[in-house]
Amino acid sequence: MDHRRQIPRTDRVLADPRLQAAAVRLGPGLVKQAVITAQQQARNGAIGPDAVADEAVATLPAAAASTRPVINATGVVLHTNLGRATLSEAAVQALIRASGPTDVEFDLDTGQRARRGRGTLAALQAAVPAAGGVAVVNNGAAALLLATTALARGREVIISRGEMVEIGDGFRLPELIMSTGARLREVGTTNRTKIADYAEAITADIGCILKVHPSNFRVQGFTASVAVDDLARLDVPVVVDIGSGLLAPDPLLPDEPDADSTLRAGATVVTASGDKLLGGPQAGLLLGEKSIIDRLRRHPLARALRVDKLTLAALEATLLGPVTPSWQALRADPKVLRDRADAVVAAVGDQVAATVMASDGAVGGGGAPGLGLPGWAVALPEAYAIELRRGEPPIVGRIERGHCLLDLRCVPAEQDQMIIAAIKKSVVKATESCT
Repeated sequence: MDHRRQIPRTDRVLADPRLQAAAVRLGPGLVKQAVITAQQQARNGAIGPDAVADEAVATLPAAAASTRPVINATGVVLHTNLGRATLSEAAVQALIRASGPTDVEFDLDTGQRARRGRGTLAALQAAVPAAGGVAVVNNGAAALLLATTALARGREVIISRGEMVEIGDGFRLPELIMSTGARLREVGTTNRTKIADYAEAITADIGCILKVHPSNFRVQGFTASVAVDDLARLDVPVVVDIGSGLLAPDPLLPDEPDADSTLRAGATVVTASGDKLLGGPQAGLLLGEKSIIDRLRRHPLARALRVDKLTLAALEATLLGPVTPSWQALRADPKVLRDRADAVVAAVGDQVAATVMASDGAVGGGGAPGLGLPGWAVALPEAYAIELRRGEPPIVGRIERGHCLLDLRCVPAEQDQMIIAAIKKSVVKATESCT
């Protein structure tokens, strides 16, 4: 008898209580696809007809979205490919609270429309006292786009040749600026730009001067650049992109510009990212003179770049809540990291050649290039890297000097046991891949 005739119909499999519950959680489409896939396996003889429902249940995704949470064991605090900043618990709870109907643009006292995200904007302005006005858009590039469009569309933007950076994934700052309808006027050289270069370039057609912090690289040696306070004396609006979102000076990052100091130095507008050193959700921050920020806020492009209620909620909780996971990771105690790494090695040492190695972490996200964050990592054979990435949850380390390094700087201590379990589970597969 053809075993395929014994494969249960789709509706019978979907009647399984486990799959009915999953349909409520994941949606009927994903559940039905899991059943169809299991039925095909039965037709191919990979499983028996009576195992279709069990196989469908086993292969259901953990969530309706395909994005998977990972453990960041790279030692890079703001890893762009892993989503940059980890939100604080306060920000996560704010996201959940904001997931339904909210008063994001509604005054509960008057029953009338209110300023969108007013609580978030108030918190941001309080965090940067030098700002006369603030605005939030959907990312750092959008903040710069809005500022240059509003101030210089159809006009010229002066920029130093040493600051014409590529901001990641092939996107280059000159192309971004020119997309606004502005024209670039380059001044100085790659390594040296002086105040006279800017002054000589100023004409009636200049919309603004743009100063960009070269956050993901350093130029050393015979160099010169112009400080914001000198540019502010040229009687032209000065837009400063500080990049990484530091709002106030931080002794740990003495070379990283911050928004408050930059505004006090005379910048007209400061743009920055919310998901880097600030430790919040992806957002673009605009801070500066009130009249200019109001002008940016009323620009038609601002509507296309605005953030949703979830971002506003998470950003406000980041600004008002406890220190962020990013802040904690940047300041992780090397001794504590060594003790944790020793404990992991001791737990798996009878199964794998694991050691503890010195490991310098990095800020990441284009912030503080060259700044090492001293720490320690668990060193495993290189073959473990791919097996750990394929596990559940995926653990992403880094390969260095023939080792898979698991740097615990960005890993919450309560997840150390998960790493131990994952290493033990990967022993056989990693050994097989080496042979």
